[in-house]
Amino acid sequence: MSLAGKTAIVTGSNSGIGLGIAHELARAGAAVVLNSFTDRDEDHALAAKLGREHGVEARYIKADMSSPEECRALIEQAGACDILVNNAGIQHVAPVDEFPVEKWDAIIAINLSSAFHTTAAALPVMRAAGWGRVVNIASAHGLTASPYKSAYIAAKHGIVGLTKTVALETAEEPITCNAICPGYVLTPLVEAQIPDQMKTHGMDRETVIREVMLERQPSRQFATVEQLGGTTVFLCSDAAAQITGTTISVDGGWTAL
Repeated sequence: MSLAGKTAIVTGSNSGIGLGIAHELARAGAAVVLNSFTDRDEDHALAAKLGREHGVEARYIKADMSSPEECRALIEQAGACDILVNNAGIQHVAPVDEFPVEKWDAIIAINLSSAFHTTAAALPVMRAAGWGRVVNIASAHGLTASPYKSAYIAAKHGIVGLTKTVALETAEEPITCNAICPGYVLTPLVEAQIPDQMKTHGMDRETVIREVMLERQPSRQFATVEQLGGTTVFLCSDAAAQITGTTISVDGGWTAL
């Protein structure tokens, strides 16, 4: 599944799922553009390190995914975009009638609208190149729901709908668009929550993971960023050329319930 000669842009990729996906794309030979809203020396150093590790070109481009202009400018600055992975996202938890308006607006902008803007900018580039892959990182919450996550769930359901629309609009072209729907993924952010959950529930690490954090994930195991990266590489490969407009769940059986 070589991606040599391709350029991949991964939004929200200086940590967690996005960084894991970027590593697997680079391992497959793609040049990679990392992205986040900061512009620190360590961001550029992270890209340089990734490039050295996999022997590919890797750059970091700052773009705030809450800004339509910066979303579109990211694609322009990259100069090439064969693979677009829309991964950027934030979360907030509150009842609908208490949900802060500014949090709703931010989540819809970053989790949903950014994917519209980057995709709209990337499609002409892909058409000019004669090949393209759009992979949207949705969620199990793009297919089901939980209480207190109205904005996140609305955005992720929207991502699934956007995926299908882009797929239909590009169906007769060598461009595909699919969504990956992870369940709970072991990222540094999730890892940091485990000690607090252990203290709150008076449980050991393994019990709090199985009985609290992974209560809805039948496998009782976290998905890994490497698995999500591998799924992304597959969707970008020739083997997946006729897979478009669909969702692939990486959720340990969550959405099978």
